[in-house]
Amino acid sequence: MVNSLRDNPRLNFTLESESSGSRARAATFQTLHGAVETPIFMPVGTQATVKAQTVESLKATGAQLLLANTYHLLLRPGPLVFKKFGGIHRFMNWDGPVLTDSGGFQIFSLPHSRAMDEAGARFKSYVDGKTYLLSPESSIEMQQTIGSDIMMVLDQCIHSTAPYPEAQAAMDLTHRWAQRALNARGDSRAALFGIVQGGGHHELRKASAEILRALPFDGLAIGGLAVGETHAERYDLTERVTEHLPTHRPRYLMGVGTPIDILEAVHRGVDMFDCTIPTQLAQRGVAFTSHGKLQLRRTVHKFTEESVDAGCDCQSCRHYSRAYIHHLIKSDELLGWHLLGMHNLAFYHRLMRQMRERILAGDFAAYYRQKRRELMRSDEDNPARPPKKAKVTHPARLGDYELHRSVQGFYSLRQISSGEIMHSVTAPSEEANKLYVEQPALASRLINKRSHCAAGVLTPALIKYRKGEVQPPLETPFNGSTLTSAWSTTNRDNVDELVIWDVGLGAAANAMAAIHCFEKRYKDNGRDDLRPVRLLSFERDLDPLILAASHPDCLPHMRHGAPSKILAHGGWRHASGLLHWQLLKGDFRDYIDSAHVPDIIFYDPFSYKTDAELWTGEIFARIFTRCAAKPAEIYTYSASTAVRVALLSAGFFVAQGVGIGPKSETTIAFNRAESAGQHPLAPRLLDQKWLARWRRSAAKFPATISQDEKARFATLIENHRQFLTTV
Repeated sequence: MVNSLRDNPRLNFTLESESSGSRARAATFQTLHGAVETPIFMPVGTQATVKAQTVESLKATGAQLLLANTYHLLLRPGPLVFKKFGGIHRFMNWDGPVLTDSGGFQIFSLPHSRAMDEAGARFKSYVDGKTYLLSPESSIEMQQTIGSDIMMVLDQCIHSTAPYPEAQAAMDLTHRWAQRALNARGDSRAALFGIVQGGGHHELRKASAEILRALPFDGLAIGGLAVGETHAERYDLTERVTEHLPTHRPRYLMGVGTPIDILEAVHRGVDMFDCTIPTQLAQRGVAFTSHGKLQLRRTVHKFTEESVDAGCDCQSCRHYSRAYIHHLIKSDELLGWHLLGMHNLAFYHRLMRQMRERILAGDFAAYYRQKRRELMRSDEDNPARPPKKAKVTHPARLGDYELHRSVQGFYSLRQISSGEIMHSVTAPSEEANKLYVEQPALASRLINKRSHCAAGVLTPALIKYRKGEVQPPLETPFNGSTLTSAWSTTNRDNVDELVIWDVGLGAAANAMAAIHCFEKRYKDNGRDDLRPVRLLSFERDLDPLILAASHPDCLPHMRHGAPSKILAHGGWRHASGLLHWQLLKGDFRDYIDSAHVPDIIFYDPFSYKTDAELWTGEIFARIFTRCAAKPAEIYTYSASTAVRVALLSAGFFVAQGVGIGPKSETTIAFNRAESAGQHPLAPRLLDQKWLARWRRSAAKFPATISQDEKARFATLIENHRQFLTTV
């Protein structure tokens, strides 16, 4: 629906669409300094500056229209400065539109140093103590001197809970002042908005709207809210007022508010908003994100390398970690305020763009129902809970596992029954990163090399992925019979999904190393260049993860929201929708034939001594068969002859992996002969020298084979293609 209005020449207001099932509207209007699209949020630049922001950072967040305040600019720098510079735009170097509030609310907030009467508001300056009279006429004169694109009439603001007689008297005075402001405007090309008052009384609000709509204002504002009423009362009053406002003029709800307040008001037909909340809360360390509202002062963020919001592409999220911003906020550094303020403003402007898009698309009502739940969330990944008194237990234990402190000072977990230590010499995160992230060149493999088809055009599936319209569902946790999905069979090949098997989840060091690698890549490259990733972790005993998750102070890789989600729900999805981590609880052998075919396998169960059934040729043969459709690689910490022989007997091509701690080698296995030569690190395949050592080994045969089978097994290894082509 398009409705260009003849009686609004100063703004040329065009109503583009009204949503069905909602009163939400999308419109455009033209100011002296450019076009404005609604719904719109105006950052508050009270004194010709938005707190802790530059004009450049404001533009980077998506700001279209700024708000400045007549009361404050009258007192400092004063009208002479604006006359000297020719107005606020040149003064503050902002070339976009500016709306000026009349100062009525600021005068309302000075109950002990102002007096109101028919002439206007008399108050003492907080700058020099002089007494000023701000009248409807002088307010318009000052706003014309400032040079704003949209001016507001002077109104008498009172508490929304004021009794009926007081609310009616203030409303009537506001109406008389409104007519005087219109007379004072003259032939100015700047737009002028009237302000609906009436406190918390429905009939007064209706009367005010009907009186003001009959006057030649360019837009109408709803004033006197967010000053004492409840959220429910505010939503109700807003809805009742918009019922009586003309459709052919912009509607402005003054001083509101939080993201959920704005969503509710757009749903009720409001077009314009302003509030100090994005920058005010940024100063206190609060960020609005797709994860919910975060408090960056909390210690849980001290070591977090991820950005404030993975779903945000603002400069703060692209270049800085939560840990750094946490440090800045705790240190009271202005840069922290600047970075969080920039992020919050970007969040607000993105919300406005999304609402506009959904109104124009005709499905705002569905968006509203979904979004209102999201906007009411707090920090889901790190919920605030009253701290429990720590029990003094040395060492901390759970089931067959205990927290172990190495002589080097780092912590890992130890299995009590076997005495085996996870990561006995090298810190868990360091070992996981070197063996399972750096060695497979995971960072480079996250780049989507199939983002374009042969003709150079994006595939339909990838277009949907990049727009966030398609997200592969997490499979039902703990259920081995439902490991396929519509996504995997119809779309996965089109977007070149990277599948990682994490065999032996343990304390999740390897899985979290992969997740941190992805998050860094996402921060550096953005959504468009990354492949979707499916990380499948196999584990039958969750005690190690539960124990590790309860000691993030000792195990840094646990300082993330993902492990708690895995424990609670069996799955975690990165906010971008590109990475999905799923727990498959139970015996790994039960999942081999049904889990998504892997590209990379982290093979990290306990050793042959403890988990012998997972290190046999039979198991590796099943894995080899499962991976037949595409190249796959196994990375494991073990370099034992028994493990390497088991891999060779299954058909894998086996190479030397990087050394870890006291181990000079680990092992890599490829299911394709050419894969070793194509690997970025060019690992060295086991050769004739290794084969000679194997012949001399006392443990060259698996313990499970009989004497009669040994000759056949030896022939199988001797005739492996790997040794026929190596020297």
